[in-house]
Amino acid sequence: MTRLILALVLSLCAGLLPAQEFTTLKGHGGPVMGLAVAPDGTVASASFDNSVGLWTGQGPRWLEGHDAAVVTVNYSQAPLLLSGGDDFRVLAWHPDRAGPLEVTRHLGKVASIAVDPSDGRIASAGWDGFVQVSRRDVGDGFVSETLRGHRSNVTDIGFGPDGALYSTSSDGTLRVWTRDGAGWSNRVIVKHGFGINELVVTRDWIAYGAVDGGTRVISPKGDEIADFTLDRRPILAMAHHAGTGQLAVGDGHGYIMMIDTASWRITRDFRAARRGPVWALAFSPDGQTILAGGLDDVVYAWPVALLDRFDPAIDGQRSFLRDPATMENGERQFMRKCSICHALTPGPSRKAGPSLYGLFGRPAGSVDGYSYSPVLDGSDIVWTQDSIDALFHDGPDVFIPGSKMPMQVIAEPGDRADLIGFLARATQEE
Repeated sequence: MTRLILALVLSLCAGLLPAQEFTTLKGHGGPVMGLAVAPDGTVASASFDNSVGLWTGQGPRWLEGHDAAVVTVNYSQAPLLLSGGDDFRVLAWHPDRAGPLEVTRHLGKVASIAVDPSDGRIASAGWDGFVQVSRRDVGDGFVSETLRGHRSNVTDIGFGPDGALYSTSSDGTLRVWTRDGAGWSNRVIVKHGFGINELVVTRDWIAYGAVDGGTRVISPKGDEIADFTLDRRPILAMAHHAGTGQLAVGDGHGYIMMIDTASWRITRDFRAARRGPVWALAFSPDGQTILAGGLDDVVYAWPVALLDRFDPAIDGQRSFLRDPATMENGERQFMRKCSICHALTPGPSRKAGPSLYGLFGRPAGSVDGYSYSPVLDGSDIVWTQDSIDALFHDGPDVFIPGSKMPMQVIAEPGDRADLIGFLARATQEE
């Protein structure tokens, strides 16, 4: 029996997770972008398939409410769950309600959500460059304030124990926001020079990770405490477990670095993905297990004690990406441009887009059971070699303006031809 158990169900109560076994949560139809764990061990996973998965002892429960990829979840006020996505919205889910409530809406994707434990205020970071701070209003409504100060995407956010709010941005700054009778004011406490992606805030220290691989710990005033920068970039995920004093850092090279926050030293450095990034990290309630998500449609769970003994290349675990050198060019183009959203097999798919099975000769917007954007509902486009070539020559935003398809252009005619040839073979109905 392999040490990585490919199981559909994870026993989520921390005391029940096998102490010496690797486990997976499988069921999403796209990459896993965000993770959060409730005190009772329930795992929430955010995915490119537009859904949130809630993993309990009986398997996943799907929360469907976002209109695009879900990239962040917050379970700090469980059983209340907050989620944010590429549809620009923050949604609130509660088991006593049949569906979600909209907390706020940004003008760009929602990158991160934080909750002030002292008064329940919800802060969200948006790629519109704004921070939104929302609080419950009468009934089921919310009222939001918009904080302006960053000059680019706001990438992460967190509350300090004193109610101060910290935010990071692609503009390379880390800012602290404080509130008084006149409203919110902010000041820059870090000018990193490269975009900052990740943030962890505690009473005594703040950790951040940046595009250039910078991984640093500072005091709340901005004084440097430690620097764990390695030759890997970008930093894409961070998680902190206060009870065990662990800080986990995930990067674009597929590594998870574990830091002891009492001694400020690296305790483990684990290659979680032979190829591909680590986009999401979370600890089990007891801190003995680290969960990770990336380009695979799977959440991986590793016992922290065994991280430095394992390497996917040695033990044959699934990597987050296949080796492009093993693919023909047409398949390589499909994997890079299409596979995150589309399956090639018949039947329903949990991926963000409809299956491409039987694609050629099919009218656009005609797969039963898939919720298309209005521009494709009843469209007169038919998928042929010519229309697919035009789609990737011009890009979906030009060829089908207003559709859900992300911007994808294949500039080289030979690459488009190879992709079309691959799709003709791979989507052919049997």
